[in-house]
Amino acid sequence: MFAMDPVHLPLLFPPPLIARLRRTAEIDPALVVRDFTDPAAASALAGAEILITGWGCPRLDTDILDSTPRLRTVLHAAGSVRSLVGEALWGRGVTVSSAVTGNAVPVAEYTLAMILLSGKDAFVHRERFRRTHAQPTPAETATTGNLGRRIGVIGASRVGRRLLELLRPYDFEVLLHDPYVDAAEAAELGAQLFSLEDLLRHSDIVSLHAPDIPETHHMLDRARLALVRDGGVLINTSRGALVDHSALTDELVSGRLHAVLDVTEPEPLPAGSPLYRLPNVFLTPHIAGSLGNELERLGRIVVEELERLADGLPLAHEVRHADLARVA
Repeated sequence: MFAMDPVHLPLLFPPPLIARLRRTAEIDPALVVRDFTDPAAASALAGAEILITGWGCPRLDTDILDSTPRLRTVLHAAGSVRSLVGEALWGRGVTVSSAVTGNAVPVAEYTLAMILLSGKDAFVHRERFRRTHAQPTPAETATTGNLGRRIGVIGASRVGRRLLELLRPYDFEVLLHDPYVDAAEAAELGAQLFSLEDLLRHSDIVSLHAPDIPETHHMLDRARLALVRDGGVLINTSRGALVDHSALTDELVSGRLHAVLDVTEPEPLPAGSPLYRLPNVFLTPHIAGSLGNELERLGRIVVEELERLADGLPLAHEVRHADLARVA
């Protein structure tokens, strides 16, 4: 059965995907549960073996598990399951799959677009053009261009790895920091492995793709932000908590750094935040992840996982409890 905010269902599972689901499993597309205490859902929950979850699904913890005694698999039609799955579920041996790999695709695409635009100084030139209505001079474009730009990728996560693939055709020098990756694997990914501090020192554009875990909280603090070269660009499509927001704001207000921020801390920013009006900040409202027609990709992953289960095959996108300490 479906367990999510019903508003997401039509985009996640358009009619062709619903048809595939119904050929594979007994499921009622009209029954989309958001409240597990709803008496109208009690009978269906009691018989459910598989939950297809999404944004708006309550946390799957002890009380909910008591109402789903036959549950054996959760297929999550979204990204991280960190806030969805409680310890009780893992203890019961329920398998979990996530469409996080599908959600990584638009985030990496958004990031690539912002890297290319930043390398062309598109945001700087846009602001100047608004003021002057004049073509830039050779002096104003002397540092513009993507040839040989040094791109620092922090985190070989699913998004980070997808971004590294997308960067391959371009004339970039790619730097990578990830404590779980060695130099040989970094080379296979098309990057050179650096310490975090050295990556910040040597990159023109820094893009964050690390998970939001205690070890990464404010990993870019005031001292580390100071290592980024004057005029450097920070792109954050991960989580706002990875950056000391106060320190970043000071750097941006000074004009020393530029930023493309799809996520912030807090989110959204207060109405009076200077980041809304700074010319060196390109701010978007958490749109890098799957939106609109991109949601169908997540639904397709879930349908494929269900078909694997029906054929007796292992899940292709299983989330393991032991991995949660270091993934989003």
